Amino acid sequence: MNTTNWTAANIPDQKGKIIIVTGANSGLGLEAVKALCKHNATVVMAVRNLDKGEMALREVRQETPSANVTLMQLDLADLNSISSFAIAFKEKYAQLNILINNAGLMYPPKREATKQGYELQMGTNHLGHFALTGLLLDTIKKTPHSRVVTQSSLAHLNATIHWDDLNWEKKYSRVQAYGQSKLANLLFTYELDRQFKAHNIDAIATASHPGISNTNLFRTAGFARLLVQLIAQKAEMGVLPILRAAVDESLRGGEYIGPGQMMGVHGYPEIVRSNKISYDTQLAKDLWAISEQMTKVHFIF
Repeated sequence: MNTTNWTAANIPDQKGKIIIVTGANSGLGLEAVKALCKHNATVVMAVRNLDKGEMALREVRQETPSANVTLMQLDLADLNSISSFAIAFKEKYAQLNILINNAGLMYPPKREATKQGYELQMGTNHLGHFALTGLLLDTIKKTPHSRVVTQSSLAHLNATIHWDDLNWEKKYSRVQAYGQSKLANLLFTYELDRQFKAHNIDAIATASHPGISNTNLFRTAGFARLLVQLIAQKAEMGVLPILRAAVDESLRGGEYIGPGQMMGVHGYPEIVRSNKISYDTQLAKDLWAISEQMTKVHFIF
C-alpha cells in the first residue's frame, strides 16, 4: 500500500510539455487544467461548447496569469468533429506529451445517440476517446516519453460488455450502459499499453478513477445526486488520480490510479486494481476490433 499522500504539489515541472485535456471546461477537467498550468505545461483545453470553454479559460487565467493555455473545439459524440480537432491540433503542434481522455457523460434520462448513431455514453466515453487517440497516434509515437491517460470509474466494477446489444437498441439501461463504457475505457487502456510495449514505442497508457467526487457529472443522476453530495469528496481531491496517472514519473504503464480509502471512494491517489474482466486480453482485442470498425479509425503502430 502506498503510504505517501500524493497531492498536486508532487507534480513535476511540466515546462515544454504539450497536454490535451478533454472535457476541460468544468469539473475535474478544469481542475486538471488549472493544476497543470500552475506547473508550466502548455495545455490545450478540448471542449464541446466554446462559450463555456471561454468562461473556463478566463477562470484559468485569473488563477494563473502566466498560463500557456489555448481552447479548441471537440465534440466527442461526433467522429467528424474528432477528425477536425486532430487535424487542427497537428497543424499547430509537432508533439503531444500527454493526452488526458477525461471527458465523460453519465446517465442521460433516455437513450440518446451520437452523431453517427451510437449510444451516447459508449459513443462519447469510449468510442470518442478511442478515435481521438488513434487519430493523434502518429504525434504521440514521435514524442519521447509520451502518455495517454483515460478516466474510468468505480461504475466499471459490476459491468460487462454487452455483445448481444452493444449499442443498446433492444433494451436500454442507462446505468449498465455507463458501466460498460467505463469498463471499455480500462480494456482500451491496458491493450493500448500492451501495444506500445509490443512495438517498442516510447509511450505508456495509464488509467484513473476519481472515486466519488462532487462534480456536474451527476446532474442527471436523480436521487443519487443527493447521496453524492453527502459522501463525495471535493473536486480538488477527485482530480488527483488523473493528475498522478498523467505525470507521476515512476509509472511504467498499465497502472490504474484511484483513491486509496473507503473502498476507493475517498482518499489520496494510489495504484489500485480494476475488476478481473478488465484484464482479459482477448476481450480487449475483441473490443478493439469492433471499436476500429465502428469509428473507422485504425491504429498503426
